Amino acid sequence: MAGDRLLIIEDDADLREGLQFSFEGDGFEVACAGTKEDGLREIKRGTADLVLLDCNLPDGTGFELCREVRRFSKVPLIMLTARDTEMDEIKALELGADDYLSKPFSLGVLKARMKRILNDRAEVKELVSGGITIDKSTCKVCRDGVEIALSKLEYRLLCFFVENKNHVLSKEQILERLWDNEGKYVDNNTVSVNISRLRKKLNAEGNGAELIRTIQGIGYIWKEE
Repeated sequence: MAGDRLLIIEDDADLREGLQFSFEGDGFEVACAGTKEDGLREIKRGTADLVLLDCNLPDGTGFELCREVRRFSKVPLIMLTARDTEMDEIKALELGADDYLSKPFSLGVLKARMKRILNDRAEVKELVSGGITIDKSTCKVCRDGVEIALSKLEYRLLCFFVENKNHVLSKEQILERLWDNEGKYVDNNTVSVNISRLRKKLNAEGNGAELIRTIQGIGYIWKEE
């Protein structure tokens, strides 16, 4: 789990800071938010590998936020609540939460559930979409069985698009993901140039559907027909 990026959305400052201290000690990169609005903004950046979400927030509920998030992201999400009721658990899972814990909870149990979710996610070694196959164990990319040579940045762009297929990604989300992973500055022009190159390489024969589409004034979408 060390090196994974964790987002904690919790309005109780003491609990939030305690969790942050513990998880940073485990090697996580931790971001925090205390409101629904701030939490949604952080999730839209697209940098979190897992989200801990409190059900009771000052400007809304975790259930509402979970519903909104599942419209554009599949980021793993564990909901935390002060109410230990079966209906709340059912509601959280039906809205798309990956797991659910009631307060007070064991930190050891929480970490074990997080580890399971992150390990399950890491086991996805192959991504397939629109005739494109990505072997994440070898970083090999093929279209209809023919290998495509990509640069490191093009490969990371492709993975980000396919992992979020059929969801619009803003330029800010793409910039944040690329900058955060690479540890150096990436500007708008660099992103545009690499997306253009990636499009050409994915459709080198000129007979395939346009997979990366521009949404004017917003960003891009990987559209799987």
